[in-house]
Amino acid sequence: MPARLNKKVLCFMDEYGTAGLDGFHLGAVLMRARDAGRIDKIFSDLLEPSAGEIHASQLDDGYLQGLMQRFWDAAPRDKIVLINQQVARRDGDAAALYGQAVVETVKVGLKRFRTVLDRETIGNVELILDVNHQNDRPPFDETLMQAKAQDGRFRGVTRFSRIDSSASRLLQLADLVAYSRKWIVSAEMNAKGLKERFGIQMP
Repeated sequence: MPARLNKKVLCFMDEYGTAGLDGFHLGAVLMRARDAGRIDKIFSDLLEPSAGEIHASQLDDGYLQGLMQRFWDAAPRDKIVLINQQVARRDGDAAALYGQAVVETVKVGLKRFRTVLDRETIGNVELILDVNHQNDRPPFDETLMQAKAQDGRFRGVTRFSRIDSSASRLLQLADLVAYSRKWIVSAEMNAKGLKERFGIQMP
């Protein structure tokens, strides 16, 4: 008898840097769809009522670290996974490279998310990306479609979409997760500190 399909899982993803170059990182935020409203509200309630879109690269690091600390203190830690994935410099088409990085990051995230669902195999995953010039061209789509058909855990992704991050606080949270590796590069903290203080896992 085939295993019962799990409830929908959402993976929000944003980037810091440019695919193919040094300093390119992806941030992923994974949760069950049924928990998304609660987690969105926790993050949104930490912001000023008049706050516009959160762009981590445009804000003070001290403010961002405080925001991330308060979010992790309030978050349902057994229902969310935060991943910061560093992507090595490589040659090639930026859209295809971005796609490859997304595939690998989703696979890492789903592997860590097994503990949330208490199951080995995860399907019914919707991937939601911030639309940008690196992921709006055919090589990106082709890379993801090939992985959906052939590539291990990524075959659990049933749908992917691109939206403007201004429409989603959870994409803005993913942007902050992507940006957070800067604090390690600048030696403000190490990987252990990033996980303990903010819940951000680094593969």
